[in-house]
Amino acid sequence: MATRSTNPLAGVVSATAAGGRLVFVPSRVREFGVTLGGSVMVPLWMATPLLLPMLVIAVLTESGLLWAIVWVGLGLTALAVIGLALALMFTVSATMVRWIEFRPQGNAKQLVIARSLRSSIVAAADLRSVVVVEGLRLSQRKSLKVVLHTRRGTVECEPGFQAPMSQVGAEALLAWLTSQLGSAGVAVEYRATVDRNFACPGEWWTRSHLAALWHVPVGAVDELAVRHGVRSYQHTPRAMAMHSPAKTVTVYDPDRAYEVAEDLRGQHTMAPEAGAAQEDPRP
Repeated sequence: MATRSTNPLAGVVSATAAGGRLVFVPSRVREFGVTLGGSVMVPLWMATPLLLPMLVIAVLTESGLLWAIVWVGLGLTALAVIGLALALMFTVSATMVRWIEFRPQGNAKQLVIARSLRSSIVAAADLRSVVVVEGLRLSQRKSLKVVLHTRRGTVECEPGFQAPMSQVGAEALLAWLTSQLGSAGVAVEYRATVDRNFACPGEWWTRSHLAALWHVPVGAVDELAVRHGVRSYQHTPRAMAMHSPAKTVTVYDPDRAYEVAEDLRGQHTMAPEAGAAQEDPRP
């Protein structure tokens, strides 16, 4: 019976004869296929609402003018598909990083950056820093990338479509990168970027949700939210709009609420230690 791997970086990190490899795009074929599929679907998605009704009318009326417009529209759509496909394929080929190899394993002196059509070598001494950037929205991960800051510029490495890299934990990735670059004295950092654009109120959190998250009574939520600058919004849920249009609920920004929860958890952790330090040492 097969056992599930407990390695948090399974499918992302591998050991080669030359060094340790960090894989962002496991399959070039799949990545180019997704890109090609998108270049076909986007023009069709935009043209179909316009061409389909006109095609139906042309069939029913047998109008030569409408048929001419339909054929012109189809031709322009085909040109848009070809142009977008070429542009996206070129962009992916030029910018997509398939993997980075740290040579030698555990004591990197140089990094090999493999792209779709070529590879380049960067000396570890030329690295200023390596940053793991995690994009968050509503306290959920939406993106993950590794950014290499070198003397010559910046290299951004993002996981491909449904790549294992997009699912790994940031802490495990940071630890592995540190193990590869620690001896070279390269700083490995973590940075979270939070999308704070206003989201649908239905996705924000209620008082009861915040009370459970902060481990406080529901009645204390408003005061804490004001004290810590948690945005709130009052709205009428769609389910109540018909029967109770005057009834509103207050919801809160989950991103800031999550940050406050971390602060409160830290305060609760430090409180017992502070109390212990103030105890009378005398028997």
